[in-house]
Amino acid sequence: MIRLSQRSLRLLLGVTTLVSLGLLASAWIKKPAPATPNVVLFFMDDMGYGDLSVTGALDYATPNLDRMAAEGSRFSNFLAAQAVCSASRAALMTGCYPNRLGVSGAFGPNSLVGLNPNEETLAELLKEKGYATGIFGKWHLGDKKQFLPLQQGFDEYYGVPYSHDMWPLHPAQAQAHYPPLHWIENNEPKQEIKDLNDAGQITQIVTQKAVSFIQRHKSKPFFLYVPHPLPHVPLATSATFKGKSGRGIFGDVMTELDWSVGQILGELKKQGVDKNTLVIFISDNGPWLNYGDHAGSSGGFREGKGTSFEGGHRVPCLVRWPGVVPAGRVSNKLLTTMDILPTVAKICGARLPKQRIDGVDWLALLKGDNSVTPRDRFYYYYRKNNLEAVREGDWKLIFPHPGRTYEGFLPGQNGKPGQSTETKDIAGGLYDLRRDPGERYDVKEQHPEIVTKLEKLAEEARADLGDDLQRRSGTNVREPGRITN
Repeated sequence: MIRLSQRSLRLLLGVTTLVSLGLLASAWIKKPAPATPNVVLFFMDDMGYGDLSVTGALDYATPNLDRMAAEGSRFSNFLAAQAVCSASRAALMTGCYPNRLGVSGAFGPNSLVGLNPNEETLAELLKEKGYATGIFGKWHLGDKKQFLPLQQGFDEYYGVPYSHDMWPLHPAQAQAHYPPLHWIENNEPKQEIKDLNDAGQITQIVTQKAVSFIQRHKSKPFFLYVPHPLPHVPLATSATFKGKSGRGIFGDVMTELDWSVGQILGELKKQGVDKNTLVIFISDNGPWLNYGDHAGSSGGFREGKGTSFEGGHRVPCLVRWPGVVPAGRVSNKLLTTMDILPTVAKICGARLPKQRIDGVDWLALLKGDNSVTPRDRFYYYYRKNNLEAVREGDWKLIFPHPGRTYEGFLPGQNGKPGQSTETKDIAGGLYDLRRDPGERYDVKEQHPEIVTKLEKLAEEARADLGDDLQRRSGTNVREPGRITN
């Protein structure tokens, strides 16, 4: 038994009292709130589900994206809101089904419609909270001044106003008489992209602009939107990456895009803001399959861009936020591009848009709570406003509809598209995506009760958003922006 002297006992009691008082004081002192996180949002163009090495790509590697998946979470059941450029981007920026906004298809040069300036974008909501906002890459929500990014909440813009195949030199668009394609800086056109050598600098320029934005805004919260114009055709890469893959020009382009992501992630670390930055990596739709060796991979899902099958909608989704988003996790919960806005708004303390949106908040799932199911249904709309399919849980009901198919046709080569059919009637069917993610086996005869349930869901969609196939107008559809003079 240890005996303490009176002096030692008094000393021990004094130390204990000080420790207790210190703990009590720390409980009363309010700890500073964590710094508002930065947000970096990558949005690739026509990148398919299978175009990363972590999702099965062959003959080239994407080590920076693979590392991002290892250091963060991968969401394997993530859908683009529509399988086409402008509509998909409208959904990302507003959290809405694009047809709710009157947005469809891919806007061409000098389009008289665009994203309505009355819609509130993610950039506007974050700017209201004091964020610096910048976009570097492809906009494609209207190329008239009133539709450009600076009128939609962004402080800075440098990029192309629409897809870079909408130019005079594209072999499949030679009769379209497109105007010259220029870079746009803020609201003004700058140098022309004249040929594939110029186009080969696109990824480098976008990367340089994004890195500069981080350097200039590291001391305040920022929202950096990087919608890379590639790997949309025509494919082009800088001299540094030519011939660097075993997959030809497509692999070279993917290698350079992966390098770009690595440069931007590296700059976050260099500037000391890495741990306080949420980084999201997604694509606008699936691959343009009839371009063959110049197209990506749907990862085994049926069809591709421009279709309501999973190959058109299912895209990669990687999310990294050190210390917040679990590392090395894969989640199979259903999510969409529309869900980015409400989730990021919640993270950053921003309000939601005043008008109705369709996105759901998935912050709890993002942080690792796999018991929550933020979304259980999705409406597959295409063309102007055709409801082509509905999904609830893992059941997907496709309605007969006119549409695109790549199946049964040889794909093109060397940058020229192969044939695809736009007028063939697509057969309807019920698919169980748990057992049949390739949508090959119609089981509607085995599950008539599921068909009935999903048809009721479709009626809800039609009442809300309409359905051109049934000549029905929705009660909650808004108008796009229009040039009236």
